[in-house]
Amino acid sequence: PSWFKTFSAQTRQYFAHNMIALRANQRLLKTGLARGVAVRSVQHVAPNTAGEEGSALPRSAPTVPGAGIAMRTAVPGPEVTKLTQRLAAHGGMGGATSLFGDYVASEDSYFVDADGNRMLDMFMQIASLPLGYNHPAMQQAMQDPLMGAFAQSRAALGMFPPMELPQLLEETFLKVAPKGLSRVQPMLCGSSANENVFKAAFFAYRAKQRKAEGREATDFVPEELESCMMNQAPGCANDLSILSFSGGFHGRTLGALTCTHSKHIHKIDVPAFDWPTAPFPRLRYPLEEHSEHNAAEEARCLEAVEAIFQTRLAEGRPVAGAIIEPILSEGGDLHASANFFKRLQGICREFGAAFIVDEVQTGVCASGHMWAHEAWGLEESPDFVSFSKKALIGGYYYKEQFQPPQGYRVFNTWMGDATKLLLFRAVLQTIEKYGLATLVQEVSKELIRTLEVAAGQHPDYVSNIRGQGTIIAFDAASPAHRDALAAHLRNNGVIVGTNGAQSVRFRPALTFGMAHVKEFQQVFHHTLQRLSVPN
Repeated sequence: PSWFKTFSAQTRQYFAHNMIALRANQRLLKTGLARGVAVRSVQHVAPNTAGEEGSALPRSAPTVPGAGIAMRTAVPGPEVTKLTQRLAAHGGMGGATSLFGDYVASEDSYFVDADGNRMLDMFMQIASLPLGYNHPAMQQAMQDPLMGAFAQSRAALGMFPPMELPQLLEETFLKVAPKGLSRVQPMLCGSSANENVFKAAFFAYRAKQRKAEGREATDFVPEELESCMMNQAPGCANDLSILSFSGGFHGRTLGALTCTHSKHIHKIDVPAFDWPTAPFPRLRYPLEEHSEHNAAEEARCLEAVEAIFQTRLAEGRPVAGAIIEPILSEGGDLHASANFFKRLQGICREFGAAFIVDEVQTGVCASGHMWAHEAWGLEESPDFVSFSKKALIGGYYYKEQFQPPQGYRVFNTWMGDATKLLLFRAVLQTIEKYGLATLVQEVSKELIRTLEVAAGQHPDYVSNIRGQGTIIAFDAASPAHRDALAAHLRNNGVIVGTNGAQSVRFRPALTFGMAHVKEFQQVFHHTLQRLSVPN
């Protein structure tokens, strides 16, 4: 009708979607009653996902209007495909884009793509959104008058910080600082955090060496000053190194990439420093059935770590620090016992090296603790703890003895972003107000139970279940099995991550609750049933 044309395109689209939803609900109600099952209404269901002839259940899980999974197209759909091609002409953002999002429509734990598909997101922007999409607390933080000022006049925090910065740090990162760490340095991302941790560790190690020679930390001799400008020793401490572990991931800038050993594609063709790599334990699951093997495996790896320290020291090129993730995430969610990490810290202490814990992916309550390393029960805190992702900004905590001896030694233009401190303050308030750490632990138990049931029924797709909090992963029988499961889950409305050679990982928001778990269970069960049917 003519009056309909007077509405905006967005309003017309809204009415069209609701008409689709109404018709879909009528079809679903009719087929549901015919099957004798209770059915809730769906927001919108496209013909290709509303059900298939002979299938026992709708391909898209029934949900209440305005919430839950609602699929309109296969994934990727036509609009996402078109945008991918368009972006490719501009460089493609590195060539690995997966989906284009409608970030206005996305909310809670649901990601809406450019085709209008509403998916339960259990990967959350590579584990980086603590409260999901468009959380009310974040929306409220955006109304803070400081937000506009900080966004429009972005401060170079290392030189001209806003007068509110000390208080903001006290209300955010220092409020939840790991025990024993009283200093924090904001940065831009996880890679830049780790790069500057390495620098601070080297500064401290060289200060100790100069002290042994009777010099102060900044008592540089002319030869050091001249040689450093040519990338040569003694000014450049090219004999020092950071030890890292096989399967670890610490970033893609040169120092961080040298310590990254998760996938070939990250490292191929890029020069690396001559820094040592130690083996990380490959545990067998269930843990209680393989305790003897796992203890021996951890002992083997620790012996290798100690041998590296001893050999490098004897060669006059000592290890200045060791970096480790509580869970080696990109490498396949590799775990070790608390005793392993305690002994690793002891080796670092014995050789005077910094013990660096990379909590970029594990920090901010995802493990059920504010910081995953808190579960180890260390007698002394790590020397450094780096963070990013759910912290919304990169950075690191450090002990006082690692304070850089001069200004500009750790520095860049932005040194973080004050707007993110306002948002992170809202995140911490929400975690505390709603007890999200407890929720994470409860959700973890239910997700693990779900996977254990699936492992008994579909072992080709679910095995080696492991997790802390909602940092959960499992293996498939092969990379092909894993990729098929992840693709089918996405097409049925659930986004999961993949890592390692054949692992699936969960990284949901802290607000991911039991209703979300129930919805996931329905889709997961149906997807596994369909994949397990012989062709």
